[in-house]
Amino acid sequence: MAVNSRNGLFVLLVCLAGVSVSVTAADKPAVKPPEVKVDMETGRQINGVCAACHGDSGQGGKKGEYPRLAGQHVEYLAEQLHKFKDRDRHNIPMFPYTEERELPDEDLIHISAYLAAIKLETQLPVFKDTDDALTRLLAVDKVLNIPRSEGNIEAGEKIYHRECASCHGRTGMGKRNMPMLTGQYTSYLKRQIDKFIKGERLHDEDVKDKSKEILNMLKPEEIRDILAYLSTLDD
Repeated sequence: MAVNSRNGLFVLLVCLAGVSVSVTAADKPAVKPPEVKVDMETGRQINGVCAACHGDSGQGGKKGEYPRLAGQHVEYLAEQLHKFKDRDRHNIPMFPYTEERELPDEDLIHISAYLAAIKLETQLPVFKDTDDALTRLLAVDKVLNIPRSEGNIEAGEKIYHRECASCHGRTGMGKRNMPMLTGQYTSYLKRQIDKFIKGERLHDEDVKDKSKEILNMLKPEEIRDILAYLSTLDD
């Protein structure tokens, strides 16, 4: 049974987490969705499609053209996939894969849980003399370690803790439906920030005057410094 409402997705996530919650009459979906038991094998199979761009371990691809998904919060992954399905978030390559027939909400939960459970190594592996160049390249590609980004790291740390940490965590690990930033490609983060500033994506739904939204108020050099700081958090 597919559930297309945002409330339905929330209830699915609650079932996934094994948490009980009271829902007001205004928020209650018309039809209560069934509980969904996460099937990691189904998630692994679905990931076969995602792997073409995001890597077989969710490590991302082409140095940030496709974001790293491994270890991201399950609530955030599910919410973003639902936005792609609802066409609230636009991305041409994602369009055919988020049609209802391709990604019903049950499968959305399975793939989100599968990707969230992947833990990438943070240190370079020790190779054997018999490991060929391709084996070494693929292994290094899965290491969660972003190259240092240009900028004032100390200034970026101060700005980040003042403006960003309340949502994304002091160490950039995110919170539930707030994305993990640590280990994400700097080029991808910068591209998304530009979309938020242009209004192509919604960053803070609670701010009515978008000129007062934090990303629109930061100077370009401040954003550069924040990204420089974030690039140090997975060291």
